[in-house]
Order: sequence, then C-alpha cells, then structure tokens
Amino acid sequence: MISFPSRLTRGIEAFLHHKLIDLKKKEKSLKESDPFFDQQRTGNNSLEEDVDEQIGRFETEVKISFIKKQIVQVRKALTNLKIGKYGICEKCHNMIDTDRLAVKPDTTLCVKCAKDKES
Repeated sequence: MISFPSRLTRGIEAFLHHKLIDLKKKEKSLKESDPFFDQQRTGNNSLEEDVDEQIGRFETEVKISFIKKQIVQVRKALTNLKIGKYGICEKCHNMIDTDRLAVKPDTTLCVKCAKDKES
C-alpha cells in the first residue's frame, strides 16, 4: 500500500478541518435565515407572502441538505487520513489519482467509481 508523507497529510488535514468549520458556519447561517424561524413572521400573511416563505423554506432545506452531504464527505476524508487510507477509493480500493485529490481533497472515490455512482 502506498501512503502519503506526513508533511503532506498535515497540510491536507488542516485544509479539511478549515473546510469543515466553514461548512458548519454556512449551515448555521442558513438555518438562521430560514423564513420559518424569523421572529417577525406573522401567521396572517397574504397568499403571496406564504408562497414566498414556502419557497424560501424549500431553498434553505435544499442548501442545508447539500452542505450536510459535504460535511459527511469531509469527515470521511479526515477519518481516512487518520487511519492511513487517504487517497484510496472506498469502493474499488485503488489509488485515487493525485490530480483528483489536488482538486478535490475531500474525495473518497476515484473518477471511475464517482462516475458509476452518478449514473
């Protein structure tokens, strides 16, 4: 098995920790911007206001769901770093191309397996 030198993984780990913190901040900010949690929200809105709130709520839920998936992905990459499996595809167990890792350090799938997952 090939592993990355610790001087390289320390930098990757720091980057991923910062990304995780940023994602958690975004998630918190989105939750706070949810129209359903607005303290000034009234129950007797016009139809247009109700529709706007529903759309805003849906948009917020979609964004939060996307961020939660990113958080899981970053945590998986951090776990792989800790157990010495960083850069190994979680599906086929082959090495992930270093160019792919350079562009997407939190990836846990090689290009082929990622394409198969999307199909």
